Amino acid sequence: MHAGSPIITLTTDFGSRDFYVSAMKAVMLGISRDVRLVDVSHHVPPQDIMAGAWITKNSAFLYPSGTIHLVVVDPGVGTNRRPVAVRIKDQLFVGPDNGIFSLIADQEPYDAYELTNTSFWSNERSNTFHGRDIFAPIAAHLSKGVDLDDLGVQIEELVTYRWALPVADSEGIQGWVMHIDQYGNLITNITREMLEAFPVRSGVKVYVGNTILKEIVRTYADVDPGSPAALVGGSGHLEVAVSNGNAEKLLSGHKGMPISVLFKRSAS
Repeated sequence: MHAGSPIITLTTDFGSRDFYVSAMKAVMLGISRDVRLVDVSHHVPPQDIMAGAWITKNSAFLYPSGTIHLVVVDPGVGTNRRPVAVRIKDQLFVGPDNGIFSLIADQEPYDAYELTNTSFWSNERSNTFHGRDIFAPIAAHLSKGVDLDDLGVQIEELVTYRWALPVADSEGIQGWVMHIDQYGNLITNITREMLEAFPVRSGVKVYVGNTILKEIVRTYADVDPGSPAALVGGSGHLEVAVSNGNAEKLLSGHKGMPISVLFKRSAS
């Protein structure tokens, strides 16, 4: 399954000042001492399932075949939401069935299993820390080659959420801010492909609140320091940033904020 030591990535909203992440790692190393543990992020905004889904979507498939992704953003911990393990392409995912895998399961076929075989869980279990007591041991057992069929029962559908889709017409695209990153960049649901689908025009205007940007640039440095810029970022989505600054603060940005892209028709 793996060439070399197996890899488990960790994505959580646990932060880094408490013992939570360390406890999960301790459990996994106690089961699979040779596993390689990679921290993706532990600063997902608390209880923000779709932010966790966004981070997972943009990072998971960059890892080698057979990587196991432990993703725990779990506001419903201890309730009847299902613990699951999922195979998508050549990667495995472990976490709560609460929409955290929405942005990948919505795009790719998957095999999903509810984790019902408690013999693979920790012997003592808290109602509030399934990351340590259910998901971490499951990920570790997967890294040792345990089959998904041994962990539970297959289920047909995962819980999925969807962001609202942009609206396009002959004049342009109406989208929304769906994620704000560490730098305060306002990442929209407008993709590079949507922008490129419009025929060549003589100009463009990007409306962000009360701010109008008159071009889509290539890099953050294409505008003066402290100035806002619209560009397609590393995720392949249109984003609004501030060169050497913070667009969230400067433009009072927030999730759900409308972003409009209007194209000027070329003279005929």
